[in-house]
Amino acid sequence: MCGRTACSLAADNLRRACAYRDRGGQRRQPDWVRQERYQPSYNKGPQSSGPVLLSRRHLQQDADSSERVLMDMRWGLVPSWFKQDNPSKLQFNTSNCRSDTMLSKSSYKGALLKGKRCVVLADGFYEWQQQQSGGKQPYFIYFPQTKDTMDKEMEGDEEWKGWRLLTMAGIFDCWEPPGGGETLYTYTIITVDASKDVSFIHHRQVRPGKGVAGMPAILDGDEAIRKWLDFAEVPTQEAVKLIQPTENIVFHPVSTFVNNIRNNTPECVAPIELGPKKEVQATPSNKLMLGWLKGSQEGSPQKKESDLPKWTSQFIHSPSPKKTSANVLQQWLEKQGQPAAKKHKA
Repeated sequence: MCGRTACSLAADNLRRACAYRDRGGQRRQPDWVRQERYQPSYNKGPQSSGPVLLSRRHLQQDADSSERVLMDMRWGLVPSWFKQDNPSKLQFNTSNCRSDTMLSKSSYKGALLKGKRCVVLADGFYEWQQQQSGGKQPYFIYFPQTKDTMDKEMEGDEEWKGWRLLTMAGIFDCWEPPGGGETLYTYTIITVDASKDVSFIHHRQVRPGKGVAGMPAILDGDEAIRKWLDFAEVPTQEAVKLIQPTENIVFHPVSTFVNNIRNNTPECVAPIELGPKKEVQATPSNKLMLGWLKGSQEGSPQKKESDLPKWTSQFIHSPSPKKTSANVLQQWLEKQGQPAAKKHKA
């Protein structure tokens, strides 16, 4: 399943990171809808709101269906047919939708057949591995990042050269209160069997005929995103073929600091070493270091490169080193934490 994500880009950068080419081949950025509601976060859980991409035609009937908009929606789908006056009275969990039942369960089928497909955006998502000791070790899972790209200046350039967002397939719906009031937009993340590279984290027993809903359905590349979003050109039966596991992901262990949903700092995504006494703890000195990473918009002093913490990632079951982009993540955190006026080329 997907129970926690991070999406820490500011609204303007999020828009730049979602640039695409429309049907005419013109490069554009999606327009924001309700931008003022969007709140970046390193630790998003169900019932919080988060950014999604959808076709403009869902909001404007005469729009080109290839045009995209960004919208902040609540995580946890409330079906349009739900008749109670309070969406919190929904008796079942709709934060995730299993791919093998999305066309049969009434919560999702209607919206999916109406083309209400969206792309849920995140820096990455968290997954927890059950430990023999009884605890759980969290991991952060995301797209591989390119060092050459991350080293380039991020400000003042039309083309986004920052963090590559994870793009997850979702379904959304619109619920209107029976007594009248504002329409509530909500979404669910479609899940598929875990890919072999991250299956060691899950260790879920396969139930006959039911499969294992192990990870989000990730749309890798703009063509997959285009087909998923353009409901007027790509019918449901064609679009659902995109829903399958991907191997193009990397991961690293992170601190159990992320376990508390109230914790919302870069420490949530920071790589750690696994082993006795090596896990990052929420100590005063550590908070100072992470405060440096996040920085302050009031103009915190710039740090020397020698001040950087030297993170490494050591994996259970010794996964291949290519499955981590921890060093690139570290650089990204550093750039995120510096005031824009003080950014410099590496």
